[in-house]
Amino acid sequence: MRSSGELPARAPRAGRAPAVRYFEIPEQHREAAEAWLERGAGLPGSAPTPASAVVFVRDGEAGVETYLSYRARTTSLGTVGFPGGPVEAHDDEPLEWSGPTPGEWARRLGMEGDVSRARRAVVAAVRKAFEETGVLLAGPDPMSTVESVEGAEWMSSREALAVGDVSLAQVLGRRRLVLRSDLLKPLAHWVTSDFAHRRYDIHYFTAVVPDGQSPTLLESKGVWGRWVDASQAVADPAGSWLGDLVDRPDTVGRRIDDLSSPGVQCVLETVAECSSAIAFLAKNRAVVTRNPVLEVRDGRPVLRLDLS
Repeated sequence: MRSSGELPARAPRAGRAPAVRYFEIPEQHREAAEAWLERGAGLPGSAPTPASAVVFVRDGEAGVETYLSYRARTTSLGTVGFPGGPVEAHDDEPLEWSGPTPGEWARRLGMEGDVSRARRAVVAAVRKAFEETGVLLAGPDPMSTVESVEGAEWMSSREALAVGDVSLAQVLGRRRLVLRSDLLKPLAHWVTSDFAHRRYDIHYFTAVVPDGQSPTLLESKGVWGRWVDASQAVADPAGSWLGDLVDRPDTVGRRIDDLSSPGVQCVLETVAECSSAIAFLAKNRAVVTRNPVLEVRDGRPVLRLDLS
């Protein structure tokens, strides 16, 4: 497989992870964090918007790689992260489905009693992956996948999805395709801290890119996206390797905690811990909800995450 290019030497692995971690507040969110602390931390924030993201993995020359993309808009999802975004109302539309049932997904995602919510999370993950990267987790039958999603017609469908002109159900229905929920595995669940202006309740899934497909940028909005060695991305938290790699005015020279959410950072670390993409995908993980809490440490606002 292709690698993400020549990489600097990795930092040595640390020992056992601490029970509590602290994350710096990105520069663009510090004013909101300080305002929240001034008016009294602990007040209930806005209701988080349900969202989904897909962590694609593959084996590279230097280790396990994952596909990251750049977001031009400043959101609590981070400037650099995994393909994903909010759940939409049309994710409820009926479509051909194969793999674990929505009821089984509700169990896997810790949503027992809310099958519709679990189904929307899966559909949104497939939709956003296709919209942002062109990778389509669907096929003409439950045992196969679309071999190619290149060309003007496919890009037109992605653009229509991006502006809400069509639903994933319509895109699949026109081509008589089946959503392959079995190609996804649950990975993590994160809820944005209360202080953020727009919060997300985001479920991370993981998958491999089907044979014959490869990620491509959306013509209208895509700026940067590529396979990145996960270990190198998190090797030096104080360095700017990832920001320099993205090479945008708002990323160059910036540390990873100024570019990515705590959820993205922790998922990257999880990917980096595995020796191969197969090992990463084969590992069964309990989906635990993580919700970083805003507090003051050493005179500045930080996010505190309890990992116990």
